[in-house]
Amino acid sequence: MENKVAQLYGCAIGASVSMVGGKWKTSILLHLRDQTLRFGALQRLVGCSQKVLTQQLKELEQDGIVQRQVYAEVPPRVEYCLSTYGRTLQPVLDALYAWGRTHYLRSQQAEVPATAAV
Repeated sequence: MENKVAQLYGCAIGASVSMVGGKWKTSILLHLRDQTLRFGALQRLVGCSQKVLTQQLKELEQDGIVQRQVYAEVPPRVEYCLSTYGRTLQPVLDALYAWGRTHYLRSQQAEVPATAAV
């Protein structure tokens, strides 16, 4: 699999971003970081459509990052959590969060007009 990823993306960073990048995947992963969630709860937290969430979860599950647990109950209950492999992303997500927060604060400071400091 590693050779296939390298051929497709040319570098480890590209392969990583292709698996967890996009508008919704990081939000999904952050919400699943410390908890197991049902589909409806995850959808409310993430704020995307049912179709988009279904597709993103399917991709994350196919990549082995998210686990889907179906319970034989009526009504059906389906829960999602990070897999053991998915938990290896926690330091990466922490680093992205820290960098994003710093970048956000930096961009907010850059928007303050120079005359406001006088």
